[in-house]
Amino acid sequence: MNSARPLYGDIRQNWTKEEALALYEAPFNDLLFQAQTIHRRNFDPNKVQLSRLLSIKTGGCPEDCGYCSQSSHHESGLKASRLMEVERVLAEARKARDAGATRYCMGAAWRSPKDRDMDAVVAMVEGVKALGMETCMTLGMLDGAQAARLGEAGLDYFNHNIDTSERHYGNIISTHSFADRLQTLAHVRECGIKVCCGGIVGMGEEAGDRVDMLVTLANLPEHPESVPINMLIPIAGTPLAQADPIEPIDFVRTIALARILMPKSFVRLSAGRSAMTDEMQALCFFAGANSIFVGDTLLTAGNPGEDHDAALFRRLGIEALEI
Repeated sequence: MNSARPLYGDIRQNWTKEEALALYEAPFNDLLFQAQTIHRRNFDPNKVQLSRLLSIKTGGCPEDCGYCSQSSHHESGLKASRLMEVERVLAEARKARDAGATRYCMGAAWRSPKDRDMDAVVAMVEGVKALGMETCMTLGMLDGAQAARLGEAGLDYFNHNIDTSERHYGNIISTHSFADRLQTLAHVRECGIKVCCGGIVGMGEEAGDRVDMLVTLANLPEHPESVPINMLIPIAGTPLAQADPIEPIDFVRTIALARILMPKSFVRLSAGRSAMTDEMQALCFFAGANSIFVGDTLLTAGNPGEDHDAALFRRLGIEALEI
């Protein structure tokens, strides 16, 4: 491998694109060896965190994200819904807990939450925490006051993906900027909430864009505690419906680079697992992925069934991580 490679597992916030690109382009076996070595120094290699994701408000989003079926700009056929009632959310959370999930993630298709919705959102956070689960919300952009309310409610994680590189961002989204994303992350951090932030690959980006995205995350003042890596699910009616899929080996390289750049973060296989073979997922776990979403759906997209995941875990000798 490159003689200038970093020491295994160093925590850094000064990565250069050149360093990261050299890692990404290294011989595949060398890249995975380094990623697995770092993974073992920070995590049990045979434990994977199980998270459940629920759409608490679907569709009608005013943003124009090119990958999203929930955007009001696209003709995806998805109907908008109102914010779910608190008790219904908590009932779904109990089912997830009883099925083995330890983190419960709730997502709303908003540009940002309205003040009138914050009481219900706070009640959801408090109710899920009372069930003994970690809580995560994805609500679009937040201002400082909204982040403070969520922090006071005890929210564990806030998800707000940067999606892609700053260079490629304008090709995917025009209704808000890359800087807007980073501003929300700063508000979340200031309020003591952990950050869940990653991106989506397979959106017509170059390899350098995947590297840039991960370098941006790794060079934040603190690494995100969770880094979800999504593989684009092309959805009819969206601008990216005909996007060429990312090559499986390139996806595994992205997982490995995330593990090396952010040694102590949970790296999550998120959207797109239904299109992955068991062998591809196994390589991702070897490359350092140690979190997945379970359940039949992710917001509005399909996901492998829990029976399939359980069977794969048995074949690989993997167990669910308990908090």
